[in-house]
Amino acid sequence: VQLQASGGGLVRAGGALRLSCAVSGRTSSRSVVSWFRQAPGKEREFVAGIFWSGLQTSYADSVKDRFTISRDSAKNTVDVQMNNLKPEDTAVYYCAADLAQGRNIIRNWRSYNYWGQGTEVTVSS
Repeated sequence: VQLQASGGGLVRAGGALRLSCAVSGRTSSRSVVSWFRQAPGKEREFVAGIFWSGLQTSYADSVKDRFTISRDSAKNTVDVQMNNLKPEDTAVYYCAADLAQGRNIIRNWRSYNYWGQGTEVTVSS
């Protein structure tokens, strides 16, 4: 499985960005693609995840009601629409895939075997 992230940039607080993760390779309905982020000096943290089936999503509390994750089956991408961005959202964002997960989306980045390159998001105040 190969992943390629795109869409980062510089935006003012209150603005919006859309990140996209192009996914290629073998996946199944039980595969999960998630977005993580890592700010300087901080641990990598879960942002949002989605089953490849599109039937279940999961969000970190810090982004709930502001971010929306979705899967575009025609383009084979997993996108995250980020609205009402805050300076604390500044980080390098990574998409990652796990080929098979159970009932709930795992939030521990160590469980993901496939990673895209990071894309930088900077939110100015």
